[in-house]
Amino acid sequence: GPGSVVVSGLESEAVRIKAYFGAEGRKATRLTVSHAFHSPLMEPMLDGFRAVAREVSYGAPSVPVVSTLTGTVVSGELSDPEYWVRHVREAVRFADAVRVLADKGVTTFVELGPDAVLTAMGRQAGQGGEDSEFIPTLRRGHEEAAAVVQAVAHAHCRGTGVDWAAFFAGRGARRVDLPTYAFQRSWFWRDPEGTVTSVIAPVTPDAADTAAWNALEHTDADTLAARLGVPAPALGDVLPALAHWRRRQREEIRTDTWCYRVDWQPVPVDTDHRPTAEGTWLLAVPATHADDPRVRVLAEELAARGQETVRLEVAEPDRAALADRLRTYTRVTGVLSLLALDDRPHPVLRSVSYGTACTATLAQALNDAETPAPLWCVTFRAAAVGDGETAEPAQAAVWGMGAALALETPETWGGVVDVPDTVDAQTARLLCAALTTDGEDQLAVRDGRVLARRMVRSPLAEHPAVRDWQPRGTILVTGGTGGIGAQVARVLSSRGVGHLLLTSRRGPDAEGTAELVAELAAQGTPVTVEACDIADRDAVRRLLASVPADRPVTAVVHAAGVMQRIAPLPELSLAEFAAVADAKVAGARHLDELLGDRSLDAFVLFSSGAAVWGSTGQAAYGSANAALDALAHARRARGATATSIAWGPWDTGMVDAELADALDRIGTPPMASSPALEALCRILDRDLTHLVVADLDWARFAPVYAMARPRPLIAALPEARAAVAPRASATGPGQDHTDLAQRLKAMPRAQQDRITLELVRTHVAQLLGYDSPTALDPARTFTDLGFDSVAAVDLKTVLSAATGLELPATVVFDHATPALLAVHVRERLCPQDAGDSALMAALHQLDWLGEALTALRPEDVERHRIPGRLQALTAKLPGTRQSAPDEQLADDASLGDVLDFIDKELGLS
Repeated sequence: GPGSVVVSGLESEAVRIKAYFGAEGRKATRLTVSHAFHSPLMEPMLDGFRAVAREVSYGAPSVPVVSTLTGTVVSGELSDPEYWVRHVREAVRFADAVRVLADKGVTTFVELGPDAVLTAMGRQAGQGGEDSEFIPTLRRGHEEAAAVVQAVAHAHCRGTGVDWAAFFAGRGARRVDLPTYAFQRSWFWRDPEGTVTSVIAPVTPDAADTAAWNALEHTDADTLAARLGVPAPALGDVLPALAHWRRRQREEIRTDTWCYRVDWQPVPVDTDHRPTAEGTWLLAVPATHADDPRVRVLAEELAARGQETVRLEVAEPDRAALADRLRTYTRVTGVLSLLALDDRPHPVLRSVSYGTACTATLAQALNDAETPAPLWCVTFRAAAVGDGETAEPAQAAVWGMGAALALETPETWGGVVDVPDTVDAQTARLLCAALTTDGEDQLAVRDGRVLARRMVRSPLAEHPAVRDWQPRGTILVTGGTGGIGAQVARVLSSRGVGHLLLTSRRGPDAEGTAELVAELAAQGTPVTVEACDIADRDAVRRLLASVPADRPVTAVVHAAGVMQRIAPLPELSLAEFAAVADAKVAGARHLDELLGDRSLDAFVLFSSGAAVWGSTGQAAYGSANAALDALAHARRARGATATSIAWGPWDTGMVDAELADALDRIGTPPMASSPALEALCRILDRDLTHLVVADLDWARFAPVYAMARPRPLIAALPEARAAVAPRASATGPGQDHTDLAQRLKAMPRAQQDRITLELVRTHVAQLLGYDSPTALDPARTFTDLGFDSVAAVDLKTVLSAATGLELPATVVFDHATPALLAVHVRERLCPQDAGDSALMAALHQLDWLGEALTALRPEDVERHRIPGRLQALTAKLPGTRQSAPDEQLADDASLGDVLDFIDKELGLS
């Protein structure tokens, strides 16, 4: 048609395009060289451009096109020169175009261009729905041909059709047989012939309902109007609104399954029970509170219960000195820490109190001294048990640390008990009785009762909205340039915030900040980015003072934080522990104090599930987040707004692909940011104080979580209880496994060993994906075979069902190889006489001793006189002759000499 063609590209390519249009009889009068891009893939792109031009020449395109000028489906406009003039001059309605495509059921978006600019924008805008995928064909810094092939493969895996003949044309490609390993004849992907069946499910009312909604969501108005026999204009506005409402309803129902709250439920205790075990209770108290009446009344109650009590006064968090003192105590029954009494800020560790620092040091020193007694910690108003109750962040920090210790040291962690500020005789009696509760480890004493901490479901649908929260004025987002902070900024921008103040340590210099600011500005949101150490009170004061008076701070989202190095508490220094609390705890405290009693619309604290159910290797992180939860309760108690959300892992800025896969295996998959942020907005509409939001698959998470010890925290959740309950065999108790035991008892020992080994190896091979049990080496350790805690629980479950034995979840750690586990199963099914059992136990211990000795360092062998001790041990064996002097081990024997000596003395060589 008549008119100009705007050509964009490198000059040489633009000339070629112009020449093409000249050959087609068109007049290319405007040539714009606006983007320096050259690629060996330019020819296919030019072919595509020519195809589009041919479509334009015939009027409306045969392939539907959604315009980013109008945000709607176009027909004949593409051949109108005025359309292209408007296209250059007017706003690009990219988000609208993507939304239209999503409403029509499009879920795969492929970007044809030199970089992933539009892909990133589509994802950030949250358009296209949860199941949508945006695929770039080229990536900056990536080899071009490989990037395009990767994009094609990605689209193919999502079900998009690919013309593979055209793809491989001219490349000399040919079909080849897939290789197999030697002596293995395994199918790769292909099913044997005759095994595929087709099943047509009956149509149910639910299926019909789903089909109706799918038609509403994925059919255009004209087609649906024709189906329904109504005028198309009647559906024009209603159909998109219904589709949007339906998607939102589905998302709200889904996120409601993520929501929990902390509840406190009464548990019975026996105040008259007197422990019969003899021993000493160590009562760890701050030196500054040695004469505190609360210390005295608790010591008196322990004495009244027949327990010998020794005070252990702690003045400073000195780990080595405390461990040395602990080694002097013997026959320790338990350790009761009152160190949380000292909640003075530590002068060096800034965000950590003396009590928290000394409690962490006590736990480390007990580990160093190898004290086997359980550690119980007492806190004072750490938990807001009842409505309107306040909480002390410095006290709550001990709870978050304890949640991690319960996972890291399940054998030596007792628990934590919260009491009021005033401890009378009744409170002391209940507290001491709580120390003997069966498995309970998170307790509070209030009003003459002992309450246990529980997680319970709390869907947002059960909480009526009390407002329609809309951002206004200036909203301060700490950590605003990071992964989660940036997502929060985007959702606030989409809701029309007046001004965003984003802070981070690096401020404008943080990676990706310039692009984020440009994106938000394009949406019409004024943005200010400031570098601010939120742990520095003066820096926070200056930051707040810089906010213009006509745009005052109306809300705070405290998303700043520093993840600790993942390591058990004994491997952390106090400086590392405190560094985690600086950004989290100090930042929140400064904002709380400096904003004072200013009336805010929201004061949001991003906490973590590590403060609720704990996380191995994150004692400091859990401690800091528990302090945030307590701060929210403290603000509410004084009448100020506050919302603390204990998030599970996100898929943005928190985990990489490897960690995400590990989290998915244990039942805590990272949450998509878009529904998580929608849940945040709904929580603010309800003005809730404390909520847990996490995508927990209890069938997988609960067995792993409760593998080492009971976890009463999740006992109020039916699905969690069902997941950890013992499972009977599929045929019921007393059938298969009883027959197995009877059959084994009628067999000789060698045959018993063969059958139990086959049983164990079969189940291990199935769990690990082996094609055949014979491919699995039963002498390899479970760790080398790739077992983790999830696989351990799965193996325990299937073996318990197959044998009728109640096996512990730690069975693969107690018996290191499938062969050893098979021996254990055979002994349980066919118990031998006492002499045989003692022999087998001794042989297992010898196997363990041999492995332990090979791990020793030569200097340790010499320093601890291992050869002499082994020689004295073997001399005690019945019927063992005394070794001649030249047959005895010298004290300076090497580790190899030690192992040779064991083999000779015990007849193993």
